[in-house]
Amino acid sequence: MNAPSSVTVNKRSYAFPKDPVVVVCIDGSEPDYMEQAMAAGRMPWLASALPGGADLRADCVVPSFTNPNNLSIVTGQPPAVHGICGNFFYDPAKDAEVMMNDPAYLQAPTIFAAFQQAGARIAVVTAKDKLRRLLGHGLALKAGEAVSFSAEKADEVSLAENGIEGVLEMVGRPVPSVYSADLSEFVFAAGVKLMASMRPDLTYLSTTDYIQHKHAPGTEGANDFYAMMDGYFARLDAAGAVIVLTADHGMNAKHKSDGSPNVLYLQSALDEFLGAGKARTILPITDPYVVHHGALGSYATVYLPKDADRAAVAGFVEGLEGVERVLSREEAAEAYELPAERIGDLVIVTEKTRAVGTSPEKHDLTGLEVPLRSHGGVSEQRVPLVVNRPVSGVEGRKLRNFDAFDIALNHAEASRSAAAE
Repeated sequence: MNAPSSVTVNKRSYAFPKDPVVVVCIDGSEPDYMEQAMAAGRMPWLASALPGGADLRADCVVPSFTNPNNLSIVTGQPPAVHGICGNFFYDPAKDAEVMMNDPAYLQAPTIFAAFQQAGARIAVVTAKDKLRRLLGHGLALKAGEAVSFSAEKADEVSLAENGIEGVLEMVGRPVPSVYSADLSEFVFAAGVKLMASMRPDLTYLSTTDYIQHKHAPGTEGANDFYAMMDGYFARLDAAGAVIVLTADHGMNAKHKSDGSPNVLYLQSALDEFLGAGKARTILPITDPYVVHHGALGSYATVYLPKDADRAAVAGFVEGLEGVERVLSREEAAEAYELPAERIGDLVIVTEKTRAVGTSPEKHDLTGLEVPLRSHGGVSEQRVPLVVNRPVSGVEGRKLRNFDAFDIALNHAEASRSAAAE
């Protein structure tokens, strides 16, 4: 099959790759993590690659959570287009609060599905299984042509479900704990092996933010993690790949000086203002892996009873300590490019050092081994956009993390060997 010169998906056109492209979503990676690790001499490959590459910055999607941003990166569009506006949401059609990891909620095709149809080989490896079905949606999974699997369920892969088998043998590592740095390392080890055996045209590697929730930039735990990644980036670079490093969101401390969580319990406050159970507070950070953050982020949506005075409630919430911004459904949909039908009557964003919860009894914080670090608000919107090749044609442009594939395919310089073909 002759490859086309370009592929158009979701109203954006991408050049067909001449070199393998690897986009890495480093979960929870604010730019300071890389800067501190390089300053400590822990990322020698990145330090050597940047002078000949591009060290850019971008804004992620708000809410700054995993699912909305990963799906934005792989569709090239904001949640208003692809429909995934949280890890968790209230589904009015079902009158139920549900995880947003079912492909039925996805309203746009991925870049991967479009490129596979054009003849490209695709590899998608995620840390957590919650993302796998969304990211791999629309792919015809077949050995050597398209694979999609998670490190978390690496022992359960099959040709029918994942387009690959024998992943543990291929990687040479056991199934890692979901609460460990090993989960992310498995993703990179698999990516390197796939590059050697399958040489995908497009590879997407998505990690977990377990380390970032526990370790601030520049700490030993953080630097160890970034040093590990740097070694794998060097191997992918040596294989001739165009590498783009970005993140789904940043991370900030959300605790008081004594180390206790700094939380606004919004449902409790609304119960006092409106009456118990009148309003419904939804925390879109919620997912099956809450041990390291207790389902506490900096973004919430609120559903109000039909007879509620929305402006009065918004004014009450705006007056609560730690609230940065209160938006109506319509305002939030416009400001943050969200699907209006999938968010509440009000959207609440808290300040950089404040998390928002429902009520104290609904949050199990016994798993917090260190002071709370989390994300979700505008304060965690700035993320890296690093490329191992020179980049042109983006000067003066406001970049988003979901421009990663556009940068890699349309603006990064091809290798000399590829350009000569």
